[in-house]
Amino acid sequence: MASRSQNRPPRSPTTKRDGVGGGIGLDKTRKLGVGRMGLTSTTRTRQALTVVNRQDVTVTSDIGSTEGTETAPIDFTKEEVEALLNGKPKAKKFDLKAKMEQMTDYNKRLKLCVKWFQREDEKHLLEEERLKTALAAAEKKATDYEDEMKKKEEEYNGTISELREDKVSLQVQLANEVTEKTDAIDNYQKEKEARVAAENLQKSLNEELNRAHYETAAANKKASSLDDMCERLQEYNTSLSQYNVKLQADLANECDSRKRVEMEKQTIVENLSILRGHYNSLQGELKQSRDSQDEAIKKRESLVDKVKCLRVELQQARDDRDHHAAQVKILIEEIDKSKEKTGKSLAELECLIQKTKFLEETCSEQRNQISHLGLQLNAAKKDLKIFDLSASETKVEFEEQRKTIRDLQERLVEAEHQITEGEKLRKKLHNTILELKGNIRVFCRVRPLLPDDGIAPETPVITYPTSTEALGRGIDLIQSGQQYPFTFDKVFSHETTQQDVFVEISQLVQSALDGYKVCIFAYGQTGSGKTYTMMGRPDAFDQKGMIPRSLEQIFQTSQTLIAQGWKYKMQASMLEIYNETIRDLLSTNQSKCDDNGVSGKQYTIKHDTNGNTHVSDLTIVDVCSITEVSSLLRQAAQSRSVGKTQMNDQSSRSHFVFTLRISGVNENTEQQVQGVLNLIDLAGSERLSKSGATGERLKETRAINKSLSCLSDVIFALAKKEDHVPFRNSKLTYLLQPCLGADSKTLMFVNVSPDPASVGESLCSLRFAARVNACEIGIPRRQTSVRSADSRLSYG
Repeated sequence: MASRSQNRPPRSPTTKRDGVGGGIGLDKTRKLGVGRMGLTSTTRTRQALTVVNRQDVTVTSDIGSTEGTETAPIDFTKEEVEALLNGKPKAKKFDLKAKMEQMTDYNKRLKLCVKWFQREDEKHLLEEERLKTALAAAEKKATDYEDEMKKKEEEYNGTISELREDKVSLQVQLANEVTEKTDAIDNYQKEKEARVAAENLQKSLNEELNRAHYETAAANKKASSLDDMCERLQEYNTSLSQYNVKLQADLANECDSRKRVEMEKQTIVENLSILRGHYNSLQGELKQSRDSQDEAIKKRESLVDKVKCLRVELQQARDDRDHHAAQVKILIEEIDKSKEKTGKSLAELECLIQKTKFLEETCSEQRNQISHLGLQLNAAKKDLKIFDLSASETKVEFEEQRKTIRDLQERLVEAEHQITEGEKLRKKLHNTILELKGNIRVFCRVRPLLPDDGIAPETPVITYPTSTEALGRGIDLIQSGQQYPFTFDKVFSHETTQQDVFVEISQLVQSALDGYKVCIFAYGQTGSGKTYTMMGRPDAFDQKGMIPRSLEQIFQTSQTLIAQGWKYKMQASMLEIYNETIRDLLSTNQSKCDDNGVSGKQYTIKHDTNGNTHVSDLTIVDVCSITEVSSLLRQAAQSRSVGKTQMNDQSSRSHFVFTLRISGVNENTEQQVQGVLNLIDLAGSERLSKSGATGERLKETRAINKSLSCLSDVIFALAKKEDHVPFRNSKLTYLLQPCLGADSKTLMFVNVSPDPASVGESLCSLRFAARVNACEIGIPRRQTSVRSADSRLSYG
């Protein structure tokens, strides 16, 4: 049976002689230190620690003389506080009395530093309130002055706009009248030009008409000459036809004579030579007659063509004559119309002259009005200059006020920066005090109301105190009108993001690389947001849980430490405890389970002498990047036991344990560290009456409640500092034994639901978390020993 006494070092032989030795319990040492410092309250109070200690503070070694006395205020610097926090005892290894005196002296200096920081914190708060008050007054004064200036500016702008409107209206009237006058003059000029143009047009039309008459006469003469020519051509044509008939008759006669000649040929054979000569002459004459006939035919054809052309020209001349006659008629009509228009334009011109006289009189009156308005405009311009001068003065004053406000804002930013630095230092001092005290750190997180929770209540069941001491660390639960206050190391409201939560645990995760055993686990009822806090949604960047973010930081930091000579080797494993049975979530050969949910392969938990815990036959994977770990997480999520109940559609039915074993070697200093990071998502507690579990779900619920009850028993035993702690009552508590021992840095998330129907379970969870926060498990130690040859992964 493992107990708390097994984790303590053996007592030295000098313990019985002087009562102070190496084997004295840490709790007794802490009690002695508390008694010497004069602490009267046994409850833990977490004050805002923000600044630093001093190494040269002289504290008397006589503890009794300083008890109950108040020391004068002492100031510290940041370097002195860092030196105080990083200071190491210089006593010899076995000089326990000197070590005790040094620890007492260190605690007194730490107490003085804390008191000094409280005073500085109060000063900063007062200074911040004073600056905020001054800033608010200055802003109010500036806004009032600015409103007054705006009102004046609006009044001046209204006056100016009215004057401008009057000026614009007058200018518009003047412009309209000027345009009317110019239009009348333009119309008169246009009428005059139109009359001159009409007269010119009439003259040109008369000239064109005369020219048309002359052309018509010439065309008639030409037509008569063409008729005469046509008659002569016809007579010539008849004479040619007669000549052609005569030639044809001659040709017939020649043919008859030829026939007679042929008939007489026989008779004149004797006179053949004479007749041949005569015949040749006749042939010549015949040829000549034929040539003349051909020439006459050609002349006839050319004369026919000329007659045709003359007929076409005659037709064109007749068409031109008709066209000119039509144009003459149109011109005569236009002349008549222009005469009528000229008479009308003369009448209109007389009217326009009368209108012009009237407009000239109106323009003279408007000139007088414009001169009067010009005088008024000059006066308004003078008033505007005066207003501009006053506005420039107010602008200068406003710039001065703005400069004052800017200075106050810069001072406020500087004060906020100092507060932020002080808050960082407070967190570091707070973590140092918690490590010295050896308490389990507890963070409380409240999930937002979900649509399945129903209508939000008028008065929320969970509130957050706003006092300086409890701000960000306190939570109040209201049940049946009664308020239950709780205080933890950090409280996250429903508006807190995953990144905000991880910032608070990032330093704790970093400790795993430094060689510490780190354990972070989530506790709470079903549906309170444990799995979302630990795993989140890895695919969504903003909703990643603590496990993916912690692993990303581990791998990123290990890469940056390579420059300092560090090389790390990391091994990962994942398991779940389902119905008090261990399941390997990374096993490639998932064995079948029997009817009781027990797998074929049995895993056993073993602790070695170095405080490490091993699980037999568990799959251990070497990992080198976040990508490999993410793949393993997806594989484990698919293998994990999840079921549906009336309280949660996706309820985790097992305890999920992720372990990352880190081995680091510094090649420059030959230093070796071994750290372990345990990230645990516990199954949710639930009441059978609300979950409605039956059958297999009922068996799971009983196993979950039993293991959580065993965890509660272990916490109670640790809180009461009992010699026997029942770690072996459950596989969950037996696996977590190293995390709840003195060698580990442990943090618990308690997840709470704001649903009024779950207020009972939320109260139980908060009470359990308060007990966990009160447990002192001892100061964690760094593992710098040489890595064991056994490469199996431990949960220690």
